[in-house]
Amino acid sequence: MSNPPQFTWDDLQFFLAVARTGQLSTAARQLRSSHATVSRRIDRLEFALKVKLFERNPRGYVLTAMGTRFVETAERMEQETERLRADLADGSMAQRGLVRLSAPEGFANFFFAPVLPRFAARHPNLSLELVTIQQIMSLSRKEADISVVLDEPKGGPYFAEKLTDYHLQIYGSRDYLSKAPAITCRDDLLEHPFVSYIEEMIFAPGLDYLSDVHPRIKPQFQSSSIFAQLTATRNGLGLCILPYFFASRYPELVRVLPEEIDLKRHYWITCHRDLKQAPRVRAVIDFLREAVRGEDARFVPPYIIAASSPRRSEAES
Repeated sequence: MSNPPQFTWDDLQFFLAVARTGQLSTAARQLRSSHATVSRRIDRLEFALKVKLFERNPRGYVLTAMGTRFVETAERMEQETERLRADLADGSMAQRGLVRLSAPEGFANFFFAPVLPRFAARHPNLSLELVTIQQIMSLSRKEADISVVLDEPKGGPYFAEKLTDYHLQIYGSRDYLSKAPAITCRDDLLEHPFVSYIEEMIFAPGLDYLSDVHPRIKPQFQSSSIFAQLTATRNGLGLCILPYFFASRYPELVRVLPEEIDLKRHYWITCHRDLKQAPRVRAVIDFLREAVRGEDARFVPPYIIAASSPRRSEAES
């Protein structure tokens, strides 16, 4: 048995031309084809679909009830085809699709979320899912397309690149510090309640930093959420180690031992190597790079930037 003929998009173009004009000859002129070719394409389409699309009469071609319904489907296909052609012509196909980005709560809420309007304006056809749950999303299981992480991935089929450094200091509310014992050295910190992460729920080694400040600090309040820690600290519960790039936004927070205690950490961007060249993924990675470029003043305290700047020579002073 021979296979029935298969219709193509060209057949649908012939169908729409006849449906809109009602005449084979007029449709043929529009399509720069012949009367016989248009007739043959309509016959082939009807045979392939096993349905009658037109009633033929001396005045022309009139759509049947099924033909009228088929016009809606064919026109949707026509619209999508035209949209695809336009996208290919201007290169915007690189900005279509869905990307899931996993990022730490602090980075997501206090840095990335505020720049999302810029991202949306640049990539209007790209949908973004931002995941901030406190765990490592699995790139291998496709739980995330891209991850911003605190520790460089070791091994595996992954692309990784340092996105930016950031600094953390100890903070307390102005009201709390005005009533609490004075702090002049690290040992004085032991006289104060600390706010920190729940130790067994720390999802990245880069967040385990209390021992870097003093090995005998025992936190009084613990939370898996950095936002909860920030809120507790602002409300005078105690001292907390917080990233400068969002703690500095709150004038009621004061740095403690700023010249002595400064912790440096890093944000890394990573994705599966197989996805790195996907246009939708590359668009997000490129935007993240651009967003942090030149933002030292956001992530690093100004006195640290000044200290690391080359000293002017006597001739320049």
